[in-house]
Amino acid sequence: MTFKSPVFLLLIPVLLPALVYLYFSGKPPAFNFPSVAFLKGLGTTWRMRLRHLPFFLRVIVLALFIIALAGPESVVEDARSNAEGINMALLLDTSTSMAAEDFTINGKRQNRLDVIKSVLKDFIAQRSNDRLALIAFAAKPYTVSPLTSDQSWLLQNLERVRFGLMEDGTAIGSAITSGVARLRKIEGKSKVIILLTDGVNNAGKVGPLEAADAAAALGIKIYTIGAGSKDFAPYPVQDIFGRRVYQQVKIEIDEDMLRKVAQKTGGEYFRATDTASLQDIYRQIDKLEKVKFEDNGYRQVDEHFDLVLLVALGILLAEIILARTVFLRIP
Repeated sequence: MTFKSPVFLLLIPVLLPALVYLYFSGKPPAFNFPSVAFLKGLGTTWRMRLRHLPFFLRVIVLALFIIALAGPESVVEDARSNAEGINMALLLDTSTSMAAEDFTINGKRQNRLDVIKSVLKDFIAQRSNDRLALIAFAAKPYTVSPLTSDQSWLLQNLERVRFGLMEDGTAIGSAITSGVARLRKIEGKSKVIILLTDGVNNAGKVGPLEAADAAAALGIKIYTIGAGSKDFAPYPVQDIFGRRVYQQVKIEIDEDMLRKVAQKTGGEYFRATDTASLQDIYRQIDKLEKVKFEDNGYRQVDEHFDLVLLVALGILLAEIILARTVFLRIP
């Protein structure tokens, strides 16, 4: 059992003894007798012995009200723990060039974004001790999920990633800047950005190399992945009859820039031309250094102030009834 505001509990040892003292000290008798000698043989009834019960019931009610004010609660589930892991930001290109279908899953042609999301699901599922953030970008970056170790939450948000979330374009520098912003205040040595793109930086106000310099200054490694087959790739379009057809489109990847971004930060550049090579790249990155951190996670509690109040009201009702019936005092 814990309390939201335990400071209120200090009222109990201060206020309640004071009330008891005031109740019993200096209280005048109901009747004045010149002598009580003739009353000695009358005996004492149970009603006389319990004559102070209504007062003590009222004191108990006051104590319960103070306890309810302190906010009693019990922890149902606590996901906080100390662990070893990596603080990592995943940057995922969602520009329309990622709709090229030069990757396959189980022998079936898929666009680059769907394949990468599938590979990321397996990658995330294997990183139970890591804290991961997910940032999608096109002409602007968009934080899909802040830094978290809750895998189910991250996977749910990964499902939301699709084309058209933002204006089309490829703002690689802005995406790196967004990832740096997510990691810069995090304690620990292991801070990593994994950037996946299939294009050339053509949007945003920050250049990729300038953003990489900022990451390097903060001790953040950047691993870059250029995704897509070389030369031409099949791109889905609609013909004049509304049918889905494919055109061979040449999609450029600025590999020189991606290599320099990785080198500036002590990372590495990879090229993924198919699903197997993409999976292998994430397996290699999976061998990164580890660092200890405290995972705040989440904390689920049950609050009990309502139960305490119900008990207090029940005792108060009993005290009122007893004070006006069995323990009625005249005067």
